[in-house]
Amino acid sequence: MIPNDSSGPIEMAPSTELPVRRAAALLPAIVASAAGLGGAAEAQTTHALPLTPENIHWGYYDASLEPAVRIRSGDSVTFENLLARGLDRLRLAGFGESRFTDAMRAVEEAEDVRLGAHPLNGPILVEGAEPGDVLEVRIVDIGFLAPYGVSGHLPGGGTLPDDFPHGALRRFEIDTITSTATMQGVEDVVIPVRPFFGSIGVAPPLLSGRIDSRAPGFHVGNLDNRELVEGTTVYLPVHADGALLSIGDGHAAQGDGEVSGTAIETSLYGTIEVVLHKDRTLAWPRAETPTHYVSMGLDPDLDEAARMATREMVRFLVDERGMSASDAYILCSVALDLRVTQLVDGTKGVHGMLAKALFTSR
Repeated sequence: MIPNDSSGPIEMAPSTELPVRRAAALLPAIVASAAGLGGAAEAQTTHALPLTPENIHWGYYDASLEPAVRIRSGDSVTFENLLARGLDRLRLAGFGESRFTDAMRAVEEAEDVRLGAHPLNGPILVEGAEPGDVLEVRIVDIGFLAPYGVSGHLPGGGTLPDDFPHGALRRFEIDTITSTATMQGVEDVVIPVRPFFGSIGVAPPLLSGRIDSRAPGFHVGNLDNRELVEGTTVYLPVHADGALLSIGDGHAAQGDGEVSGTAIETSLYGTIEVVLHKDRTLAWPRAETPTHYVSMGLDPDLDEAARMATREMVRFLVDERGMSASDAYILCSVALDLRVTQLVDGTKGVHGMLAKALFTSR
């Protein structure tokens, strides 16, 4: 995770654009060649999706959307994203207008189709992608567009709706040098930040129409998996021609469960590298961190989500490690950690973490 660099904290100034670390990365550029799926070296391109209304669709996944950009397998995309629910929630939390950039305001004011809460960059069309393929999304870089965020709960929202009938919002200030955040009104708590994008998914099948971004599903979407930080990889099943990948919902920090219904919601930028696999299939998403293999279960019933995460790890061990199903099941019992991803998006999540260090041969 690299939430800061030696250039120091981001300075905020009224009536000026917010400086973005490594802003030059948002300019399209030809980068080093690398091996493609066929093993031959191909020129790779870095594409830019800066924070503009043309690059954002708000709150849904849809196979009929026109792509914001077309890429080839192996290309990278650098993008800027606005926090979930936009600037109104920041205003309600007490942030002044001087904290917002012209780009943030432009996206907020231009978007009039909002099925769900999340401004999403894209969609990104991957040339040659077809239903049944697998998209590998490498999360190369994540950083803060703004050194602040907001969290809270809706009236009757979250995991304890009866306990909290009234809503609340709190401001968070983020120190990009120490990678920590402080909470409004709470003086003796310092929270480590590990920025990640809560929503990453592909378009559902065309016949499924437009899907609200709130609940994750077979198209993946709003996973809210805090393990998917910089340096991790997500594998997504493709359901529509071109895949139509979208990403957003920046989180600065979140606990497993996301019990109130929100993380520290913030505006992030990121860089992803996308690789298309024509020779692989997946029914549900998988992920990989530098230290762990990650399986995922998604279902309105938490027990079923746990069964799904376990079943998907068994399948991974059989398909990728050559184990028998019984051996894989037993290994999961003695070494797989099941964690509650989130409890608050309608469809609940459980993810399984299996350490790579268990395997003497990689």
